[in-house]
Amino acid sequence: MRILLTGTSGQVGGALRPLLDKGGTVIAPSRSAFDLSKPETLAGALDGFKPDLIVNPAAYTAVDRAEDERELAFLINAKAPAAIAEWSARHRVPLIHFSTDYVFDGSGNKPWREDSPAGPLSVYGGSKLAGDLAIQAAGGPHLIARTSWVYAATGANFLRTIARLAGEREELRIVADQTGAPTTASAIASVISNIVLSNASNVSGLFARHGGVVNLTCAGETSWHGFATAIVDGLKSRGVKLLVERITPIATADFPTKAKRPGNSRLDLSQLRDRFGLALPTWQEALSAELDSLVTRQGEQAVLAMRA
Repeated sequence: MRILLTGTSGQVGGALRPLLDKGGTVIAPSRSAFDLSKPETLAGALDGFKPDLIVNPAAYTAVDRAEDERELAFLINAKAPAAIAEWSARHRVPLIHFSTDYVFDGSGNKPWREDSPAGPLSVYGGSKLAGDLAIQAAGGPHLIARTSWVYAATGANFLRTIARLAGEREELRIVADQTGAPTTASAIASVISNIVLSNASNVSGLFARHGGVVNLTCAGETSWHGFATAIVDGLKSRGVKLLVERITPIATADFPTKAKRPGNSRLDLSQLRDRFGLALPTWQEALSAELDSLVTRQGEQAVLAMRA
């Protein structure tokens, strides 16, 4: 199987590559060879790559900057997936794409289902929703994995930001009225690779039966404040010396950002279990494994280096 994988320098793409390598030949084009900001070039590139499966975790993810770069966000998150999906539909090549909790307005306190009405609050959320709808409209075999609060031991993300700030400040002030499920890139990659490798002979058939949108997050829920507290406690329990003494809960209104964030990012996970028989670990279990990767395997210097 020839697997085209985008975004391998990112968190999810980087976690997926070694796992998908077990299922065939992974084609990981450079950004210049497969430029999502130039959707008109993608069909020709795909003709040359001749993939049997397309996995597209690449995206424009600068949530606040997107408010000023709407055109670029929609090129990468909406028009590029549309072009890929149209090629996929013409050639009956299955496509796996990644979506986000930001397609919802964050109201209420019930978990969002795959078929819940969307209502993005930001340009980023709107661009991702447009990409989801374009893929569905193309009509090819596809799976859209909707994730939330993605992080990893590498890259720029909440885990590494908190680890750095906890070594620099005595107090952290963290939003406590947004709720979701922190989800590791490695947990996402494990489930996606399981789906692909277990059905390598007929991924298109699988998506014809069980494709569409599926929520894909770690189990459980917390706030950003709860997540930050768990990160700090986990680092301290692993012997990392930190300066922080207090983690103070604050309201979203006390930490204004250019783009509005959903207050309720809970996602219903029943379809992942019912359609694929799969589940991700709890967010606490996944965080423990990621902290081990950050500290135990790489040494405390991996944390200290983030303060440089």
